[in-house]
Amino acid sequence: MTDNKKIIYHGKIIDLYLEKVTLPNGVEAELEIIRHPGGAAVVALDSENRVCLLRQYRHVAGGWLWELPAGKLDAGEAPLTTAQREMEEEAGLRAGRWQALGTIISSPGVFTETVHLFLAQDLTQVPVRQEAEELIEIHWLALAEALNRARTGEITDAKTVAGLFRADECAHRS
Repeated sequence: MTDNKKIIYHGKIIDLYLEKVTLPNGVEAELEIIRHPGGAAVVALDSENRVCLLRQYRHVAGGWLWELPAGKLDAGEAPLTTAQREMEEEAGLRAGRWQALGTIISSPGVFTETVHLFLAQDLTQVPVRQEAEELIEIHWLALAEALNRARTGEITDAKTVAGLFRADECAHRS
């Protein structure tokens, strides 16, 4: 239960709050909380069971990361709409079939961000519309190879690791 909160910073994507809370055990704490609108990420699988992975430059991470097409929820936007928009913009893909793969909480100690994961199939190509500040390479890997890279730690992005394993589990149930 939040007793009070003070905004420290209001940004384009996130807001930082200092919140005084009473925990379920009665202990009072002062927490730094980053409020984020959430996001969506897509495991795009083609007819050959290859997954679309983006090799994206991330300054904060110190270089290039392997990631699923993903992005921030816009105000009032449904997670599936975000997933569809981001997959089209970043990877130049549309899908005829969509399946929800659940959610993950990216960093529950400080972030409110929830990422909605989706499996997209029956893919068609459309023009890529990446934003100017995005450095993205589009790659296709066999799902088995992507899973191996996640297992060995080559793929470290949390939403990507979770999405790949959930999509693989979903494929085995079908």
